Amino acid sequence: MSDVEYHTLMIIAIGEFSVGILGNAFIGLVNCMDWIKNKKIAPIDLILTCLAISRIFLLCIILLDCFVLILHPDVYATGKQMRIIDFFWTLTNHVSVWFATCLSIFYFLKIANFFHPLFLWMKWRIDRVIPGILLVCLAFSVFISLPVTENLNDDFRLCVKFKQKTNLTLRCRENKAQYASIKVLTLNALALFPFSVSLISFLLLILSLWRHIKQMQLIATGARDPSTDAHMGAMKAVISFLLLFIAYYLSFLVATSSYFMPETELAVIIGELIALIYPSSHSFILILGNNKLRQASLRVLLKVTHALKKMKCLTP
Repeated sequence: MSDVEYHTLMIIAIGEFSVGILGNAFIGLVNCMDWIKNKKIAPIDLILTCLAISRIFLLCIILLDCFVLILHPDVYATGKQMRIIDFFWTLTNHVSVWFATCLSIFYFLKIANFFHPLFLWMKWRIDRVIPGILLVCLAFSVFISLPVTENLNDDFRLCVKFKQKTNLTLRCRENKAQYASIKVLTLNALALFPFSVSLISFLLLILSLWRHIKQMQLIATGARDPSTDAHMGAMKAVISFLLLFIAYYLSFLVATSSYFMPETELAVIIGELIALIYPSSHSFILILGNNKLRQASLRVLLKVTHALKKMKCLTP
């Protein structure tokens, strides 16, 4: 790959990283300032803040991996650095996914209308248990990320280092198969559970909305009440997460499997560029779907616009 292509890809990566940091930092800053001002934080704000922080770390790890792959590819032939990068990528990835799943569950419990005793009990308890659930998600993510640090043995690192110089031996193939199986399990298969939970929450929201609309039709034709708007807003947030999540994992699977093939650095980098879209763009969808964050963003835009106009007037 030429220097021009490398520089172009890195500029794109830095651009996606900057946008993601801006959106997630804005969510965290607004909620933290409101927390300090009111001496308390709402459960939805706590989830959004934790999700934003986890995605900031995820963005940093992905960008660091892009820089290492381009500027210092030999790092992947050493043990300690590669283990650290893989561990924190796995950790931040799972934490981000689980926090997003908590957000989907919270939307479902707060907005959906069902009368099952279990649902009503969970709806009543959800505000109190959110901090504990987030801590459990963090602890579980640490636990399932630990096998990554134990799976990167010397044989695999030699395979990565010399994949362009030597033919693959039987030991190398067996080692790659072992690494691939653990990688798929820890980074992909385990993520299917939170994805399934979010999908079920989305489907139940659709069912709740459908039942609510039928009830409203008995009262007034074409009426659009706050409950319907709440359903639609929650469904937009969840479906955007699901779609971006699928694109993220497909690109991540390409990047992961490409380490086992010759001449695939370009595929790895492109996969990581696509992966950056998920934690970067979803934050702005959450901002637009949250009234407090949306109003805060409008105030910031007005102040920035006013400052730019003032600077333009002062310019001779």
